[in-house]
Amino acid sequence: MSFFGFGQSAEIDVYLDGQETRKTAEVKTEDGKKERLLLYYDGETVSGKVNISLKKPGSKLEHQGIKVEFIGQIEMFYDRGNHHEFISLVKELARPGEMIANSSYPFEFSCVEKPFEVYTGANVRLRYFLRVTIIRRLADIVKEVDIAVHTLSSYPEMNNSIKMEVGIEDCLHIEFEYNKSKYHLKDVIVGKIYFLLVRIKIKHMEIAIIKKETTGSGPNTFTENGTIAKYEIMDGAPVRGESIPIRVFLAGYELTPTMRDINKKFSVRYFLNLVLMDTEDRRYFKQQEITLWRKGDKLRKPNVQSPAIMAGTQNLQNTQLQTAHLQAQQAAQQKQQQAEDDNSDKEPTTKQAMVKEDFQRAPSNSQDATAPREDAFDGRLESPGDDSPESERIQNMTREAGDGQNNDNGTENLE
Repeated sequence: MSFFGFGQSAEIDVYLDGQETRKTAEVKTEDGKKERLLLYYDGETVSGKVNISLKKPGSKLEHQGIKVEFIGQIEMFYDRGNHHEFISLVKELARPGEMIANSSYPFEFSCVEKPFEVYTGANVRLRYFLRVTIIRRLADIVKEVDIAVHTLSSYPEMNNSIKMEVGIEDCLHIEFEYNKSKYHLKDVIVGKIYFLLVRIKIKHMEIAIIKKETTGSGPNTFTENGTIAKYEIMDGAPVRGESIPIRVFLAGYELTPTMRDINKKFSVRYFLNLVLMDTEDRRYFKQQEITLWRKGDKLRKPNVQSPAIMAGTQNLQNTQLQTAHLQAQQAAQQKQQQAEDDNSDKEPTTKQAMVKEDFQRAPSNSQDATAPREDAFDGRLESPGDDSPESERIQNMTREAGDGQNNDNGTENLE
């Protein structure tokens, strides 16, 4: 609404290059809803056009300049007044003057560094957005457009399994194992629990994925714990020597990569929480931290050929046809010459038959031609890494005594 002519007299629209075909991602908003945003990665160029249209045809818009900004920002919910910007890039689109018609301004932020992934949690929000500002004397006209950013990681080289013995003294002694300590967001957690000593009546066992969000520092540190998923892996009393398998699929849950000390403002860590409950409803648990990372999607290149490639392919096909035609002509000439030789003298026929006989018998007698291929194939099958089964490799790994959160005997007890 415009009062006394001081309201907004223009509308701003931002068009990003390739937005029709660019991949999108769901991002949680501050109010808990989800919206789909255009997806970018670290180092990608952000470019497009800013279209400004006047609301009243024939009118004019006086301004002190037009600019577009690319901003990466961290906002603490408990400190709304302060926004921490870790990226701030500015492009001037127009100098001060008057706008008398609709205008369009191209912009480009080349190879922009985007070190962190977008995140909206309980106490913090990290976002990337474009802000277009028409600077005016009384009130600026501002338009903001958010984008999504994902950080990709490579497969970790060292990814040892997690194997630990925990329990309650003289009451319970179990050994649990997870196949890896680092998982991508669509991975599967595979493990097992082995009961070495059972002297309490256990009726229930579950495993949960817990997210711990830590914001601030010093006395202003806030920690928010949330349970992402919970699985019941046993119902009933186990006995000594029993083994319980674990298999948890991560693809169906809203997970983010592990974030450690993001711009010295917040961290997001994930834990696997193993919980046992006895018949008296007492709970015994053990937490183990895992690392989550985002894996890049495997994209198949479309089978679309450029005109130059198609022309080269056509030339190659024509060359092959010409070569086949020449070979056919040469074969016909050789056949005609052979017929003339057969008519003139019968001895070449016997010689030719002998040559054919030797050629057919040579592969069966020359075993050296096939032996190297069989040896090479067998060598691939008998690789040194396949001789030792998985159990032997796990047993050879160093056992971890604890994660620094337990007593020396690796026991935790929560009643």
